[in-house]
Amino acid sequence: QVQLVESGGGLVQPGGSLRLSCAASGIIFSTYTMDWFRQAPGEQRKLVALITSGGGTYLLDSVKGRFTISRDNAKNTVYLQMNSLEPDDTAVYYCHTITPATSTNYWGQGTQVTVSS
Repeated sequence: QVQLVESGGGLVQPGGSLRLSCAASGIIFSTYTMDWFRQAPGEQRKLVALITSGGGTYLLDSVKGRFTISRDNAKNTVYLQMNSLEPDDTAVYYCHTITPATSTNYWGQGTQVTVSS
């Protein structure tokens, strides 16, 4: 059974930093592409960052230079380091992956990030 468990969200002032973690189980983690999505109130869920099994990364244009995605295959964990946070970054952040064999989507429960003074 695939499980993705996020942690690290919270309330932070503009310009602050947070690090989100997503611990995965039930998959051969090192072989999977891992993603972070976010969903703000009234908006569709949007891909923020992606890291492939080989370490290649993608970042949404609006977070480039501020966010970094990384992975620790020994810990089955993917991270999203978020610096210089802005109010527009406020959203629920979700960890996500797809099982290649069946194209089944797996989502974490989400973690709230609120950027406000």
